[in-house]
Amino acid sequence: MVLRPRQPKTANMVASATTNIAATRVLLSPSFEPLSFSDADKYVVWHDVMCDGIKALRSNHTWSLVSFHPSMNVVGNQWVYRIKLHVDGSIEHYKARLVARGFTQQEGIDYSKTFSSIIKQTTIRLVFSIAISHNWKIHQLDINNAFLNGVLTEEVYMKQPLGFVDPTLPSHVCRLHKLLYGLKQASRA
Repeated sequence: MVLRPRQPKTANMVASATTNIAATRVLLSPSFEPLSFSDADKYVVWHDVMCDGIKALRSNHTWSLVSFHPSMNVVGNQWVYRIKLHVDGSIEHYKARLVARGFTQQEGIDYSKTFSSIIKQTTIRLVFSIAISHNWKIHQLDINNAFLNGVLTEEVYMKQPLGFVDPTLPSHVCRLHKLLYGLKQASRA
């Protein structure tokens, strides 16, 4: 079931600055995770989170815009939305991640190997039991945009993100220099 935003009783609306469509955004915070860009872009909070994500990708030089050529295999992308909650169930923060649609990649063209080593649950349990038996402190580390630090060796082209198409170069595509979630080689790199 998809929840639709309720219109506020007051005129708490703002005009869209990043799309060519004369849309409005509701200033209320949604308590559901949108399934599409069009649902998310109605809310200021989701729009701001997507802007922050694009800003991070651009500052990391994740891609450069290049002219499209019909011989290119251009993968799509989509936004994935999550609401992170505190232990008590209240909203901690909103998260929007741009994900490449790696299932459209073609072997030998924009990826070669996909194997990546993984850690098994038994290994994690063993490390925890050793740490507990030695009274070691255990710390959690969360790296924001971990995949995005990996350098891409293959030539991979992606459509410009929905809602963030460069108005001066609308027919260009993104040549990826860094990894994005969803690419077949992301976990290997």
